[in-house]
Amino acid sequence: MSPVNNLLYHLLLMLMLAKSCQAQDRTDKKIRISQNSTEIATPNTQEKDSSSNMYADAPSVITRNILQDKNGVIWFATFEGIISYDGASFSNLTKGQPIRFFSVLEDRHGHLWFGSIGYGVYRYDGSALKSYTTQDGLVDDRVTDIYEDEMGKLWFATTGGISVYDGNSFTNFTMDDGLLDNDVNSIIQDKSGLYWIGTRGKAFTYDGNTFAEITNDEGDPFYNVRDIAMDSRGHTWMGGNDGLWRYDGEHYIRITPDFTGYIYEDIVGNIWTSSVNSTLQGWTLNQYDSISINNLRPMSTQVLTDEGMFFGILEDTDHNIWVGKLEGVYRIRDQSFDDFKS
Repeated sequence: MSPVNNLLYHLLLMLMLAKSCQAQDRTDKKIRISQNSTEIATPNTQEKDSSSNMYADAPSVITRNILQDKNGVIWFATFEGIISYDGASFSNLTKGQPIRFFSVLEDRHGHLWFGSIGYGVYRYDGSALKSYTTQDGLVDDRVTDIYEDEMGKLWFATTGGISVYDGNSFTNFTMDDGLLDNDVNSIIQDKSGLYWIGTRGKAFTYDGNTFAEITNDEGDPFYNVRDIAMDSRGHTWMGGNDGLWRYDGEHYIRITPDFTGYIYEDIVGNIWTSSVNSTLQGWTLNQYDSISINNLRPMSTQVLTDEGMFFGILEDTDHNIWVGKLEGVYRIRDQSFDDFKS
């Protein structure tokens, strides 16, 4: 080989190696952070690649809430429709319809309810969908949360107030009736029967007669509470603009100042949250350990991080953790996670 050809050969080889390294750098990676170390974990795509048709309808856009019904089917309220997963494949119940879904609940009769953005609420009885809108008495057609109380009544949080459905008709509450804010994010009932309500404005309680502002131990109100949850110990958790708080019946304890969007308790009592991480400039899926949950500073693990938002959280019957995100959903199992985005 001549000196000129030899030089060209080595230049070509170096160019090919550089392109190969660039391709490796573009590999989609997410960070999984454990208590003791930080390690790179890549999505488990082997199962997806070998059965792409089964995952064709998997969520690929904003997935706000997740629920597993009594039959084991997992349901996703997404901005591309109502999507189900039976353990083998995904199916979009409203495929082709321009409806964004935000919330989901299974009532005591086994009916599924899905709150939409602009189209009211839908009930699914296993065979057909039935919609309820303002024309049927719903206070507003943007339904952000659904809750079933101890009497079996359904409470619909909307951007225009609260609607309570008794199976026949709606009873509506707005600021004209005493609500502190019409833009409602979350509703839940504690063991004493008191309702806790988070809004874009102030958070408050309702005892069946009076709406009362919630304040912390310093007398300050809670603003823009996005999610409220009751754990198995009887504690109330609130997450939102003021961070994550726990109320033990006597005192309000601030767990973190970071904005918290969703709160979930798993079967062993760990508390999971999706929140902003000001240090990493992104979002994290956090787990607060059940053993230290009553401490002023419970031991926590940042399980996943992402530049985009995390939303609703679910532990399925196989003890996998699912979390909604801007581009679909993650399923965490063992030491890896599945990304179903096509």
